[in-house]
Amino acid sequence: MRFDWTAARAARHSRRVTWIFALLAAWLGGVPALAGDLAEVRVSDEAIVVRLDGNVAGASTFILDAPRRIALDIAGVAPGARVVSGGPVARVRQGATERGARLVFDLDRPAIVREGRFDAASGTLTLVLKRVDDQRFARAAAEGRLPLAGFDGGFEMARRPTLPPANVGSRVSLPVPAAKRAPALPRIYGEDDSRPLVVIDAGHGGKDPGALNDEAGLREKDVTLKTALAIKERLLDSGRVRVALTREDDRFLILQERYGIARRLKADLFISIHCDSAGNPEATGATAYTLSEVASDKEAARLAARENKADIIAGLDLGDQASDISSLLIDLAQRETMNRSASFARLLGREARPLMPTKDNFHRMASLVVLKAPDMPSILFETGYISNAGDAEFLGSKDGRKKVAESVARAAEVYFARRMASR
Repeated sequence: MRFDWTAARAARHSRRVTWIFALLAAWLGGVPALAGDLAEVRVSDEAIVVRLDGNVAGASTFILDAPRRIALDIAGVAPGARVVSGGPVARVRQGATERGARLVFDLDRPAIVREGRFDAASGTLTLVLKRVDDQRFARAAAEGRLPLAGFDGGFEMARRPTLPPANVGSRVSLPVPAAKRAPALPRIYGEDDSRPLVVIDAGHGGKDPGALNDEAGLREKDVTLKTALAIKERLLDSGRVRVALTREDDRFLILQERYGIARRLKADLFISIHCDSAGNPEATGATAYTLSEVASDKEAARLAARENKADIIAGLDLGDQASDISSLLIDLAQRETMNRSASFARLLGREARPLMPTKDNFHRMASLVVLKAPDMPSILFETGYISNAGDAEFLGSKDGRKKVAESVARAAEVYFARRMASR
């Protein structure tokens, strides 16, 4: 769902957000993280109160949907607070991050942070809560980690450099963050450059394990990597395509890097491999997703909400790209790409049904970040439900992965043969 804002309304919104979150400063340039502690977290109907012992370097907050959560990152502190939950918060989880601690407040009813206050005397950070309806909560979640203004007091570590008098011949140096580099391009397997290139993306990885099946001892990130490697070998055996993988080991890539690698390689087809998960253990069968502005059904919307938040694992946010991508979706070139993606998804369903469990409505549509390359046919292949005992056994076996790879290879051969014939 898109929300359009007039310039005046956006400005008022920006000022209100800046005021509310003025104390939650993002990491301040040149400020070291001194170790402090989370002493206590107390939740009521009206507020979340966090008591801090020691200095902190800064903080930020964001909202997540499906399921509903409020996340709070505090830099320069260690987790381990005593927790008293209540109000709209059903459970409080805490863990260490690279820069400090993250608190996650699981909500049993929708609520957002309306205001923030820091009391330096008592060392308490208070997030004032506001009950909202489902639509308002979804809008807040879609905003992601909002831009935060600097905080001039309270946090002891929030110091500004002292500027020298104008007539003194000296200067102040501030550290400049290094420019973010794109990940190195992976190896392309296959020596004939005239052959089309297929990029296989093994979903999740590194600090993001994806869906889990503890009973079977399976993690989605491991299953998708083994499946991607099996698909690579089968495609190469055909001799008709070249193949590259976004990852060949247990590493974390943000969603934009995944399709970005494929675009930089000028891929002819991008396939992101995943395993689905559901609260219902009877849910079973593979599905293929292609990009659409509107989800084809509630399950597609649920999956999009879950997969699009994968980058939160690393404390990253892709919200600043939403408007650019939305404008691309209405471009004619993007429409043609979406049509080609759907064509491959239908072929994959046809070839997969004799070989592996599939859903009746195999091809679905959702607004998935990893599929938003504007000029490259892309699908997300949910190879089955890791939460289902039968699917888990299939995906965890070498024979099962071989059948998945065979399905992809057959569909790719037909897809590229049709593309060549149409030219």
